[in-house]
Amino acid sequence: MTRSKVGVVRRRRHKKMLSMTKGHQGVRHRLYRRSHESMIHAYQYAFDHRREKKGDMRRIWNVRINAAARANGITYSKLINGLSLAEVSINRKMLAELAVDDPKAFSEVVSIAKSALDKAA
Repeated sequence: MTRSKVGVVRRRRHKKMLSMTKGHQGVRHRLYRRSHESMIHAYQYAFDHRREKKGDMRRIWNVRINAAARANGITYSKLINGLSLAEVSINRKMLAELAVDDPKAFSEVVSIAKSALDKAA
């Protein structure tokens, strides 16, 4: 069997890795071994932060809903409680969209929640 050498394949692999770490600082984009470590960490950060993004978005929605609810004279927790008592199943993303894009519809949702809270009390 003939001897196979890695030359061209290794060079292409290394160049690909170095081009993937183009924006990294210092030797993290110049030396192959360091750039490989840097790329592994970058992929891990990207994976983790894609998961964190979901929680970040939910927190933003809650802040927007709370601000709009307080403008309508009710707190966030009372609004959510009132909606659950009224058996209105609308998720926080849609509530936040209503709060930003259609304040009139949001105030109708708030009135539904308020009436459900009054009936419960």
